Amino acid sequence: MNVPVRPPSAFPPRRGSGLFASFGHAWAGLIHTVVHQRNMRVHLISGVLVGLVGSGIPLGLAEKVTLIFCVLLIFFAEILNSALEHLVDLAVQQFDEKARLTKDAAAAGVLVLALGTVVIFAAILVNYWETVRTSTGAIIRQVALGLPLTACVVALVLPQRRPFAVDVVALLAAFALLAVLSLETASMVFTALTGGLIFVAGAAARQRRREQLQAAHGTTDSPVSGNKKTG
Repeated sequence: MNVPVRPPSAFPPRRGSGLFASFGHAWAGLIHTVVHQRNMRVHLISGVLVGLVGSGIPLGLAEKVTLIFCVLLIFFAEILNSALEHLVDLAVQQFDEKARLTKDAAAAGVLVLALGTVVIFAAILVNYWETVRTSTGAIIRQVALGLPLTACVVALVLPQRRPFAVDVVALLAAFALLAVLSLETASMVFTALTGGLIFVAGAAARQRRREQLQAAHGTTDSPVSGNKKTG
């Protein structure tokens, strides 16, 4: 009995299939979404602001878990939305009304989650308003250091070309400001969340610069195969 031979795949092989390679592919997908999706960059900056608020105002465990879960859920929804958009573009090579409706529905799902997070965030602030009112010093400190920190993150995720030194200074300044904020933080969990988002922003800036250099030299580096192709 002849065993059917599996035809060779049309796709180039991945750079490994182990556990660590899988994490690497997932990380590449996250960074790609931040680099190429404007809404993901907005969500990342919003996540930094949530982290600054959570590290400046003492919250209960339920409120902390809720806010962190909302931030991660929006990230998940935006990444899923981006994947769906790529899938639709791959399957439909010309304009199709159903393809447009599919993209609109996926974007609507992200919008609903974002609006829900804003409502939850506002409800938590109202519930802790007395704490907010009596924490004037901590709030002034968070604003004085948090606004420059957020500006550094914005500089890292902006798609415009800029000198390499700008990204380095913005990344180092963001971590330095976070280190100062961590000295009197109300929650190390939110401080760690902010630090993780700063790291993601720095990785996105690095990836964008790499893609810009490759485009300038007429080469592309495939995230699937790792092989360079000259155009």
